[in-house]
Amino acid sequence: MATLEIHDLHVSVITDEGPIEILKGVDLTLESGQTHAIMGPNGSGKSTLAYSLAGHPKYRVTSGTVTLDGADVLAMTVDERARAGLFLAMQYPVEVPGVSMSNFLRTAATATRGEAPALRHWVKEVKQAMKNLEITEEFAERSVNEGFSGGEKKRHEILQLELLRPKFAVLDETDSGLDVDALRVVSEGVNKYQSETGGGVLLITHYTRILRYIKPDQVHVFSGGRIVESGGAELADELETNGYVRFATAAV
Repeated sequence: MATLEIHDLHVSVITDEGPIEILKGVDLTLESGQTHAIMGPNGSGKSTLAYSLAGHPKYRVTSGTVTLDGADVLAMTVDERARAGLFLAMQYPVEVPGVSMSNFLRTAATATRGEAPALRHWVKEVKQAMKNLEITEEFAERSVNEGFSGGEKKRHEILQLELLRPKFAVLDETDSGLDVDALRVVSEGVNKYQSETGGGVLLITHYTRILRYIKPDQVHVFSGGRIVESGGAELADELETNGYVRFATAAV
């Protein structure tokens, strides 16, 4: 059983005009096997939370704590956070020209596992994971995300998730830009990762459609840089019907 605990987290984003506070006291505890969905309007701080957990240099933590099994996440470098078991699937995955998917995945797996996976088993493992996500084998030799469609990029993110098997996966709007078939495949990949590893999932989304495939244990409403309400899956249904108006009022 692993625990990711966020306590009174305040974060500012660095701009040319100076720092602007985005997160204003976030409290959240995620345990192994749990799925927590974070929903909220644009600009409420959802992605800021994701990138702060990953250690993006643009975001400055001004106060609060983040611990993973008691270890201080904020004191770790980006690669140390990954090795400790934190994974971020980005809303807009970046292209890495000149680095093939196969090399990237094996290098990442070596770093997180502590040793290079045996080549014979690794090739079999990657091929099966790609088949599960309906990714054709030719993609293995293409540069990371270069020329990929939005759906292909998101499948590649979930391919990393399945192969790296982190303790906690932060999925930042993984459903954005996906058609119905891609949404199903990506969701099945997330569910497979969780059932096989017992990992925890922090799912950031605007819409309830992905929650039809990935069932949340808790839903949190983000507004004004903090969580203003938490509840079960029925809270997502309320948001689908009524929007965020009453929660925005509560944040003010």
